[in-house]
Amino acid sequence: MRLIERRPKAKLGRTAAGPPEKLKPRKKPLPPTKSSEWNKLVEAVKCSFAIVIILFTITLVDQLLNLGLHRYFGIYPRDLFGLIGIATSPLIHGNFSHVFANSIPLFVLSVILFWNRQYYPARSLALIWFLSGVGTWTIGRVSSHIGASSLVFGLVTYLIISAIWMRCWKALLFSVFVLVGYGGILLSLFTVQEGVSWEGHLSGAVAGFFTAWINHKKPASP
Repeated sequence: MRLIERRPKAKLGRTAAGPPEKLKPRKKPLPPTKSSEWNKLVEAVKCSFAIVIILFTITLVDQLLNLGLHRYFGIYPRDLFGLIGIATSPLIHGNFSHVFANSIPLFVLSVILFWNRQYYPARSLALIWFLSGVGTWTIGRVSSHIGASSLVFGLVTYLIISAIWMRCWKALLFSVFVLVGYGGILLSLFTVQEGVSWEGHLSGAVAGFFTAWINHKKPASP
């Protein structure tokens, strides 16, 4: 058992040293410098690259060992067993062409997301991930739904819609870039193709819209 010496209590009121010091005014935050923006960009690239590496690593192990991960970790709509796919399905891909097709847009969109902290990147990605999975589980056809395309559709919608409420020139520029570069994929939402989960794409787009609304919609002032 330790004995700790008590400190003498401080007396209230003025001390003999004179009147209390005046509080110094708070300094205004400095505008972001080029170096800080560069550091944010580098960090965003690292995070996005790590996500892509994880996708390729899982696909490589799955293909080499013939594990058939889609049978266990995909979304099976309206099936209790398929609920696990809400968390795991974006990580699973059928082959290398599948993961390659999703990885390039996912990398670009993730860099934009993580570069601008006003997008609330971690929370936004988690919301899109979860909501798109729930939507696919609810409306999907009876099959195993896999792939990160739901995240791609969600990020495209989120980055475009959020600029409306953010009213920020940087967000507006990103929105135009995403609309020109990837906005065309939204036209394929209701195109039914064999082996393609349009339900996952639609759920991802809806999830992106709701995430933008949750993060950036301000209540109207009276």
